[in-house]
Amino acid sequence: MNAIIWQNNQLKLLDQTKLPGTMEYITCNDYRTVGEAIKCLSVRGAPAIGAAAAYGLVVGAQQVEANDRKTFLEKLEAIAGELGATRPTAVNLRWALDRMLMRLNTAPEQDTLELKKIMLEEAHAIYNEDVESNRRMGAYGQELLPEEARVLTHCNAGALATAGYGTALGVIRAAHEKGKKVSVYADETRPLLQGARLTSWEMVQEGIPVTLITDNMAGYLMSKKMIDCVVVGADRITANGDVANKIGTYGVAVLANHHKIPFYVAAPLSTIDMSLASGEEIPIEERDAKEVTHHGGQPMAPDGVQVWNPAFDVTPNPLVQAIITEKGVILPPYQENLAKICKRQEV
Repeated sequence: MNAIIWQNNQLKLLDQTKLPGTMEYITCNDYRTVGEAIKCLSVRGAPAIGAAAAYGLVVGAQQVEANDRKTFLEKLEAIAGELGATRPTAVNLRWALDRMLMRLNTAPEQDTLELKKIMLEEAHAIYNEDVESNRRMGAYGQELLPEEARVLTHCNAGALATAGYGTALGVIRAAHEKGKKVSVYADETRPLLQGARLTSWEMVQEGIPVTLITDNMAGYLMSKKMIDCVVVGADRITANGDVANKIGTYGVAVLANHHKIPFYVAAPLSTIDMSLASGEEIPIEERDAKEVTHHGGQPMAPDGVQVWNPAFDVTPNPLVQAIITEKGVILPPYQENLAKICKRQEV
């Protein structure tokens, strides 16, 4: 279930727009192909687009013709700017590109061939660290799940949305591997059906019991006491613990709070943006109206109808019982505890 493959000095991205029907990889010989894959959601999920962008910068470096370090770095910064503009909400994208550029700028090497090798090593490091952090996150998070956990999740925060294993689904996988009788309810996640197409597919592949529901069934499901907890991923978490995630997450959090069901967020520390005080400052991506009005190329709404299509919403921190990271489970007060864990990470 590899969404990102670097093989024979070439980047391949699993085209998730064609799942679950077809497993097809996009071969990226040009950094703009990587950017387009991120923009059109062929590769998606905050950690995954960060890792893909890191490799995209490596692909871009292969295209750059420059004999001196200064020119090389200038061109790479321009490429990073293009890749970083593809999706504004997920902070991991900019984090990965900034990390790549910082590694280049602090390297003493002058030879561009050596700098290209350093870039590839750093991209591999970002990829491998994400897989390892997801596994640690899963180990911490599964402790929050009861022995017979019935878990509701929204969108896809699994192996497909990361370098591997997953954040929210990583917690579920870890509980399953621990021997817990975990089962999943997957919201379909309109308008692009990531829950129906991707989360349910991942769970079927893993042999973890999964039940698909439409988004508007979640509240009734909770009222029937069929859910023990909610676990979702995140695209950006602000300093006060507000969480941006796929559109519809806020509604699930409100419902969980009303029914006194724990609502957990699983995300790596790279998703935490301490530069933003609250969720009101998060840039929310708005996408093409056809994602709402059409399905499979067929219209589902009348011509001329107005459409509002934000890709994400923001869940206020009082609705979040815990944030699960690779460094442990963070509890409220988030303003204080996020600052502490991020400071330790910097040290």
